Amino acid sequence: MAPLKPYWKQPSHPDVQDVVVSGADFMTKSLSKVTVPPFGLFAKFEFPPCDVADKATYATVQMGKDEHLNLNSDLLYINHSCEPSLHFDMGSMRIVAGPKGLRPGDELTFFYPSTEWDMAQPFDCFCGKPTCKRVISGAKDMPFELLKGLWLNDHIHDLLEEQASSQQYQLGSVPGNDGGVRSAQLPEAVLNGRAEKLNGTDANVDTQGLGLLRRGVTSREMSGEMGGDTTVRV
Repeated sequence: MAPLKPYWKQPSHPDVQDVVVSGADFMTKSLSKVTVPPFGLFAKFEFPPCDVADKATYATVQMGKDEHLNLNSDLLYINHSCEPSLHFDMGSMRIVAGPKGLRPGDELTFFYPSTEWDMAQPFDCFCGKPTCKRVISGAKDMPFELLKGLWLNDHIHDLLEEQASSQQYQLGSVPGNDGGVRSAQLPEAVLNGRAEKLNGTDANVDTQGLGLLRRGVTSREMSGEMGGDTTVRV
């Protein structure tokens, strides 16, 4: 499938995002233009330009068990990483910085399975991070051990629990399983003046002035073939 041609005015987020265009398909990436503290607000999903999608595509973001979002903006060019710099929290309709925060020049990335349950095209990941999962697909098809401890949207947690129940075991019955990190736990970490261990990284959280997440149905899907650090399988 060919890359989506932008039909919106560019740049769409000039104050926070710098889109670096590549001549190669699916290799465009985005860099931060701002400093954001850990779990602080980077951008909001606003209507417009966003609208609800009729169906899931490689260019939509999943925001609930059966709901998907068209970004209709340069946010489409935020790529995948197994150690992302951003979290897409679809319950609060916000994009927030990861546990390390953001600095100008940092690549903008998020973990695709944190929002996406079922991706049409799995892909090989070359993010180069120590925790790289190698093959990225929707959370439905990823081994649970690869998702354990990562921040996931609440609808992904709910779907994982339903999947586990249908297989006649509970996620909490797995020895040493921490069940992953829900969006509700992020403000709890901030308010307690401590950091959750997310994606294998501890962060010292500044409790002043952060855009806190709130619990809600949260999800994502910008499927793998959009990744600037990825290669689409054929």
